[in-house]
Amino acid sequence: MANLDETAVTDLAEFVQAHPRLFVLTGAGCSTASGIPDYRDAVGQWKRRQPVQHQEFIASDAVRKRYWGRSLLGWPTLGNAQPNGAHCALAALEARGHVSRLLTQNVDGLHQKAGSQQVQELHGSIAEVVCLSCHSITARRALQARLAEANAWLLAEAAAWASTAPDGDADFETDFSAVAVPACENCGGVLKPHVVFFGDTVPRPLVDGAMAALEKADALLVAGSSLMVYSGYRFCLKAAEWGKPIAAVNLGKTRADDLLTLKLEQACDQALPALAARVCSPV
Repeated sequence: MANLDETAVTDLAEFVQAHPRLFVLTGAGCSTASGIPDYRDAVGQWKRRQPVQHQEFIASDAVRKRYWGRSLLGWPTLGNAQPNGAHCALAALEARGHVSRLLTQNVDGLHQKAGSQQVQELHGSIAEVVCLSCHSITARRALQARLAEANAWLLAEAAAWASTAPDGDADFETDFSAVAVPACENCGGVLKPHVVFFGDTVPRPLVDGAMAALEKADALLVAGSSLMVYSGYRFCLKAAEWGKPIAAVNLGKTRADDLLTLKLEQACDQALPALAARVCSPV
């Protein structure tokens, strides 16, 4: 583990042992080692064009064509990704009773694949597709087959140089007006990934449930998030309001730096396995 700060990991282990019921909030930095790109740089700025906005997707057929065309190219990286050491370490911590709730801002499902049980997905799941008319939910993997069959020309055009972008998107530009977007097989309605797009709101019951879990926890651990999006940052604000200590493992700046009790500027796939090795090792 190159450049791992052993002293900082020891400090984090002591933090966890002193606060046995952790509420964990995770972000994109937990999944980058699984080959899934993140959105922001070390100072919290956008690395690339901002993702699709909710209202644009709802209102514009052209935006939906562009979204689904790029998703056809980029989704396999996300859909086939496997958990890395960060996900496995958090699952191990939960199994030993150190994690009472894991709230993730990621939509990739890798915490569940790693074995975590107490998971809430703040922004939904990219593995599902929802119809905006009848609200039926179907598997994204099944839609991929329909997209590929209807848009073989796009797969051929992009094969040489399309690259993966965050959340199943792809860095690729072309004339997307010819993209054929499959409709809901149940009612013919418009399909949308079952995620919270930028500009949309997280369902209130989900937020309330997460806040209730945070209130019962001893401390908050942030892993792999810059917290630049308010939907995650608010949990740090509430933890601080309730006097709960906050630790963070993140490469670079976070929006909550002034609220943190402890911070490790380390890669999650290095620091969290090292943490689990200390905390979960047999006595």
